[in-house]
Order: sequence, then structure tokens, then C-alpha cells
Amino acid sequence: MLKGLGGLGDMAKVMKQAQEMQAKMGEMQAALETMTVVGESGAGLVKATATAKGELTALDIDPTIFDPNEKEVVEDLILAAIKDAQAKASAKSSEEMGKLTEGLGLPPGMANPFG
Repeated sequence: MLKGLGGLGDMAKVMKQAQEMQAKMGEMQAALETMTVVGESGAGLVKATATAKGELTALDIDPTIFDPNEKEVVEDLILAAIKDAQAKASAKSSEEMGKLTEGLGLPPGMANPFG
């Protein structure tokens, strides 16, 4: 004998929650494209700006570091600023996604089930 539609009703609720979460994830992905972080090196002589998705959008270099004899130092500072911006972008993205998924009751660090 069937006990009614209790199980199907629960499944419909779960499916609706999954659809809502997918919509929120889409909104979050769009928001990450507009959030920016700034990575620095050389005590601020080189600054790299990136979106929270990790796309480099700007590079600011203090002109005082341009010495032809220090080419490798300048290149290292630029790379360090970009890597710092990318690390900050990754951290910001994880932070924002964590805010979104904390209501799901997932263990910390668990991969996004909808991504």
C-alpha cells in the first residue's frame, strides 16, 4: 500500500532548493567578476588589480623602480604582485562561496556541489 506522496513531496522540496541554490551560484559568479582585489610587492611599488575570479585588470608600477641594471628585480616584483593578487582573488572567491554554502550544512572546505 502507498502511504501518500510524502516522499515525493520531500523530493520536490529538495529539487526546489537545488534550483534556488543554482540561481544563487550564478548570481555569485557574476558578482565575483565585479569584486576586485589588489596584490602588492616591493612595499607597494608594484600593484596588480584582479577580479575575485582571478582576471588581471590593472598593473600599477612606480616609475622609480625602472633601472636598466635591475631588470630582473623589476620582473620579480611584477610577478610577485600578480601572484599576490591571484592569491587574494582565490581567497575572496572562497570566502564569498563559503557565505553562500554555509546554510547548506556542508562540511567546511567541501567542494561546491553545483559548480
